[in-house]
Amino acid sequence: MRVAVYGAAGHTARFVVAELLRRGHSPVAIGRNESTLASALASYDGAVERHVAGLGSPDLLDRALAGAGAVINCAGPFLDTAEPLIGAALRAGVHYFDVTAEQGSALSTLERFDAPARERGTLVVPAAGFYGGLGDLLATAAMRGIPSAERIEIAIALDSWWPTNGTRRTGERNTLPRVVFAGGRLEPLQSPQTKLWDFPEPFGSQDVLEVPLTETVLIARHLPVREVRNFINQAPLHDLDDPATPGPVAVDERGRSNQHFLVDVTARNADVEYRITVAGRDIYAVTAPIVAEAVDRLCAGRQSRAGAFALGELVDAYDVLETLAGLGEIVVASHA
Repeated sequence: MRVAVYGAAGHTARFVVAELLRRGHSPVAIGRNESTLASALASYDGAVERHVAGLGSPDLLDRALAGAGAVINCAGPFLDTAEPLIGAALRAGVHYFDVTAEQGSALSTLERFDAPARERGTLVVPAAGFYGGLGDLLATAAMRGIPSAERIEIAIALDSWWPTNGTRRTGERNTLPRVVFAGGRLEPLQSPQTKLWDFPEPFGSQDVLEVPLTETVLIARHLPVREVRNFINQAPLHDLDDPATPGPVAVDERGRSNQHFLVDVTARNADVEYRITVAGRDIYAVTAPIVAEAVDRLCAGRQSRAGAFALGELVDAYDVLETLAGLGEIVVASHA
C-alpha cells in the first residue's frame, strides 16, 4: 500500500518511513523543503517517492496524496499541521493518522472531524504513537476484565529525555491549558499532583508529576471511567526544560538512541485493580511500529467504520501489544 508520511525529513518520521518499508509498504515522503527531504532520505537511493508540498499549497498536497491509502502526519506542532492535512486527506479520501502529544490538537481533531470523516468514509486517528496511543492501548487492555473503572492512572518513566528540535518547537507553541478527566468530564488541570510511584525494576520508586497528555483525551472518549490521571517521573522533565540537553544520538543500526522507557497503567474500581506495564527503548523510534501497526490493521481491505476515533476504540488493544512484543519492540507484563 502507498502510505504518505508528512514531515518525512523529521526525526520520528524517518523511523516511520523505515518501518513502512520493512512492512512492505511504499512510503510517499512529503516535506516542505526539497534539499532537506533529499538529505534525510539519501540512504534509500531514490527508492522512496518524494513530494515537496507545504500546508499552504493544497494543490500540491492533493497531488502528493493521490493514490495513497493513508497519510501519517509526523510534523508538529500539530496545532498548526493537523487541520490542513486532515482537510487534504478528506479531499483525497485517504485515512489520516498522526502522532501528536498535544491535547488541544487531539481534542480538536476528534470533535471537528468525526462527521466529515464519516461522510467521506475515512478514518481520522490522532495520537497513534508513544504518547497517546500506547497509553490508550494499555488502559483499554487493562480494562478487559472489568466493566468500568473509577480511576485509570498512567505513569511514564524515562531514564532520560533527549528532545528533538520538533519537540522543543512544539513545547514553545503548545501553550493551551492542560486538561484532566475527573468526575466524568474533561476540565482544566488546576494543581498538578505529585506522588511517589512504585515502578517495576529497573526504575523502582520515583517522584512523579502530573502531566496530562493525549492519553487523557483518548481514554476519556471511549472507556467507561470516572477519572484519568497521567504522570511522568521528574528527572526527564528536568532534561526537557534544560536548553542545554542534547538531542537523541543513534547507537544502533536502526538509528535508535539508548534512552529507555516504562509505561505503567492501572485501572481500579471498588473490587479490583488491573495493572499492565510495557518497557522499551527510544520514545521516538517506538512510535513507528505503533502507528504502522495501526495502519496495517485499519487500512488493509475494506474498513467498515468511518469517523474520528481513539486508536483503542478500533483495535484489539491486547493483541496489538502482543504483536509489538513479538516484534521485539516492547516487553509486556500484566497482572490483576
